[in-house]
Amino acid sequence: MKSLLTFITRTSGSWTPLIARLTLAIVFFPHGAQKVLGWFGGYGFTGTMGYFTGTAHLPYAVALLPVLTEFLAPFALAAGLFTRIAALALGFEMFVAIMTVHAANGFFMNWFGNQKGEGFEYHLLVIGIALALMVQGGGRFSVDAAIANQTGAEPKTA
Repeated sequence: MKSLLTFITRTSGSWTPLIARLTLAIVFFPHGAQKVLGWFGGYGFTGTMGYFTGTAHLPYAVALLPVLTEFLAPFALAAGLFTRIAALALGFEMFVAIMTVHAANGFFMNWFGNQKGEGFEYHLLVIGIALALMVQGGGRFSVDAAIANQTGAEPKTA
């Protein structure tokens, strides 16, 4: 168990993962707040789950995953707590979004409203940042680094 915890929390002291995880947290917090709290013009938990289960016909547990991911992962990323897991969850969610919705609309976002829907360029950027965090960990000023220090893990050099 200790080796798994060490693997998940081991990180470098670099500033780069800090910048990446804070950026991803800032970008995703409004999306999660829309889905859970109804902030930023969102429908809140009941409205979002109603759409996912009623209109999109997703099973409740499947519909709950993106809602919880977009709400909880930004907090984990901001703190640098289990960064790799939070990044994996967001990256996987964006991959599913590309495969199920956005790939059919092409690469580019729908800036001028002349496409049927949004392309997948944003989602691909999120996947790239998530992959970088999965490789590097939480970086400087992360709870992961503190946990790794407690377990005796050597800091990563790359």
